[in-house]
Amino acid sequence: MTQRRPPAGTIPSKPAPLRDVEPGMQARTLRWRAAAAVLLSWCLAGGAAAQSDAPVRIVIDSPAPGTTFQDKVHQAPIRGSAVADGERPADFDVMIVIDVSGSTKEASGVDVDGDGEIGFDPQRELVEPGRYPKDLRSTDPQDSILHAEILAARALVDSLDPERIRVGVVSFSGEMNPTTGERRSFSQQDAWLETPLTHDHRRAQSAVRGILARGSFGGTNFAAGLRLAVRELAALSGSKSQARPGAKKVVLFLTDGTPTFPIGSGSTVDAGDMQVAIEVARVADTAGIMVNTYALGPGALSNTLAVSEIARLTSGHFLPVQNPGDIISFLQGVTFANIDDVVITNLTTREISTDVSLSPDGSFDGFVPVREGTNRIRVTALASDGQSGEVEFDLAFERSGLSERELALELDRIRDRNKQLMLLLERERIQRFRNQQRKQVEFEVEEVPEAGE
Repeated sequence: MTQRRPPAGTIPSKPAPLRDVEPGMQARTLRWRAAAAVLLSWCLAGGAAAQSDAPVRIVIDSPAPGTTFQDKVHQAPIRGSAVADGERPADFDVMIVIDVSGSTKEASGVDVDGDGEIGFDPQRELVEPGRYPKDLRSTDPQDSILHAEILAARALVDSLDPERIRVGVVSFSGEMNPTTGERRSFSQQDAWLETPLTHDHRRAQSAVRGILARGSFGGTNFAAGLRLAVRELAALSGSKSQARPGAKKVVLFLTDGTPTFPIGSGSTVDAGDMQVAIEVARVADTAGIMVNTYALGPGALSNTLAVSEIARLTSGHFLPVQNPGDIISFLQGVTFANIDDVVITNLTTREISTDVSLSPDGSFDGFVPVREGTNRIRVTALASDGQSGEVEFDLAFERSGLSERELALELDRIRDRNKQLMLLLERERIQRFRNQQRKQVEFEVEEVPEAGE
């Protein structure tokens, strides 16, 4: 599926730079379509009519009413936006907060740099003793969790509309005293503003890439990263970002662990570390800031108190990502507008589009099959709470000339986009099956009677 547009600290080591892998070449996230499919089958049977008080509002940007669209193939592009609760298309201020602590050196489980090699953590595998250095956490450093976080952030920024969405970037960790394991200094800086909120998404992209120059190091200070994001989004004293009244404020918080700072040792979790982070989340909620949290890695389903509570307190979402490399696709599936899916239907030909790209802010574009003449088009949007909205309009289509070679190239492009959707659907089906099997095994273990019973 197509996308729309494209500090300080002592560093123990500097990783190799991320190869220039375009986010558009990564797998696109397939959003859940089951509910929408059921809804549309009922609509096509004549069971639904547009309602003025629908809980989801849809605005069509193009084609403009009364215009005749011409193209080389019988596919018409539709662009617009959808928002839940009947609101107008909203403006958003989004702060991406990225964990750069030492553990993000570990392998992500995905070929992030696209070189055909999937790096692995030799400390977690049965390998020949002495073959790898004891401190090596990924045999391909460019497949690390940090690199996966960076590429995921780049892909997300690439999908956002710069006219409606400002993006800022924060990184956080926590420098450690090598002898005590505690913070080097009571007043040290554990979070860095890579770029304030900006409509210039190229600046945001540059800031995200620049995080790799610092690399992975130190402990994990949730409170510092979240506090800096809140300061910028709320335009508090000392912030570098300009206030924007009316914009919805969102934090996307990426981490591979649990908070280990500012209390005690940076290698252990203290109750105070969680308490401080949760208190900052309460401040975020007071400021009207929603925090979506993403826990990456093997511990994604354990020790989740801090990340899940931060999301809960701010009316955000918590998503555990057991395979850290999956964050590249999952982060593109985030929604700020509480819209999970958009489906475009040609009621005249009774054909449904499977080629719709949905951005986090609820804006969408896609192609719907059309025939020459007037076509009645319906756009249906599914909200996260299961409610839906729809809008219908007429589209006049005329076919323009097309050579056989141009036709073949255009059809190949459309087939390739649909193939990506099907591959992602299969991947999600397999992951659901594996999760079900894991839960079944855990249940069976619990049911095994102890000796002597």
